[in-house]
Amino acid sequence: MIKVFMSFRNDQKVIELPKGLRTVIRSCVKETLKETGYDGDWDVSVTLVDNEQIKRLNKQFRGKNKVTDVISFPMGQYDKYDTNPENGAKMLGDILISLEKAHAQSIEYGHSLVREVAFLATHSTLHLLGYTHDDDLGGEKIMNELQDRILNNLNIKRPEAED
Repeated sequence: MIKVFMSFRNDQKVIELPKGLRTVIRSCVKETLKETGYDGDWDVSVTLVDNEQIKRLNKQFRGKNKVTDVISFPMGQYDKYDTNPENGAKMLGDILISLEKAHAQSIEYGHSLVREVAFLATHSTLHLLGYTHDDDLGGEKIMNELQDRILNNLNIKRPEAED
């Protein structure tokens, strides 16, 4: 059984927070852990930021001076994780999502903001678990297949699949 302890902060004021977004994010993290074969108690931090904040963090930590939708900071490596002394859960890492960028992408892709944030939370959790976009190893294809399966498991479908 999987339990997810989630620290959640909304550090942006640009986009109104959709109802139930925190629950959706927690569900995405939990389902990603389940679908990738993890079990037990996990601790994750999720912070919603605006474009200015994520651009600054992207430059500081990744050397890219541009807005991005999500940044992941893993706490473990090679299936070894520190334990949070407060709850005994393995510390997965930190997820920062630009709600402003997610909102723009939801409009561009023609689906809801909740669906876009669910995708980003799932994508970011996969990165926290060590998955990459490395095409030499088929990483992009693996991540895409996992993301689709996880979101489908949660009944969070793409607009064309909603009919």
